[in-house]
Amino acid sequence: MPDSPLPVVAGIGLRAAHMAQVRAEHPPTGWLEVHSENFFVDGGPALAALDDIRRHYAVSLHGVGLSLGSADPLDKAHLGNLRGLIDRIEPSAVSEHLCWSHVDGRHLNDLLPLPFTEEALTLLCERIDAVQNALGRTIMVENISSYLRFSCDAMAEWEFVAALTQHAGCKLLFDVNNVYVNAVNHRFDPRRYLAAISGDSIGEIHLAGFDSSAGCLIDTHGTRVAPAVWDLYRESIERFGPKPTLIEWDTDIPALEVLLDEAAKAQRMLEACHAVAA
Repeated sequence: MPDSPLPVVAGIGLRAAHMAQVRAEHPPTGWLEVHSENFFVDGGPALAALDDIRRHYAVSLHGVGLSLGSADPLDKAHLGNLRGLIDRIEPSAVSEHLCWSHVDGRHLNDLLPLPFTEEALTLLCERIDAVQNALGRTIMVENISSYLRFSCDAMAEWEFVAALTQHAGCKLLFDVNNVYVNAVNHRFDPRRYLAAISGDSIGEIHLAGFDSSAGCLIDTHGTRVAPAVWDLYRESIERFGPKPTLIEWDTDIPALEVLLDEAAKAQRMLEACHAVAA
């Protein structure tokens, strides 16, 4: 892990729509997270803006394109770009998703679910080890939302994720919204998920909004965090202890003040958890 880990406070996902305002005003947020692939360039205004922002905030790099669960070989060019960005930005954290997104050299613009099998678990452990060796650091992996299950599943999602963090030598980016979405869509008690996970394995928590369509919850990152997700978040930090917490918002992006308001709510819960723990 880096010498300067993420502070145990609430932060926000930084998107292009808010970049200029954040640079000009330096709003009071604990840290910022950006999508790694948006900065895989040798120069230009976006990278210059990130350089400037990094001087004022802790930054987390969150990847969406490494395709950890694919049977294809790891993309060496992608890893090289990520390593270069890490060396330049010196982020407090680096993360990816527990998914696959390309096959036979073709990239699919989605975070696709994995079968929960021993074979998939072994593949992921090997690939995460290779990625961590290539980057020279521990990464976090995020549990994703999903809208189907595989008939070959040999274990529950929470068992799979818990086993992965135990054997792969990585940390977990625990997305509370994704747990809730999957619990509704696949009809399980989200508290079973919390019970299976070790608090020591969690390096960061994500919160976001969802939409509902024909009885299915869709992880859109386009609304405020739902009350039921706030309740599950409160239970999570009561169980695991306070963790760096991020508000994600990627579609229908509102004014920066809305994200900061959501982060302030998470911060109040973190502080209440500290007070109870003390």
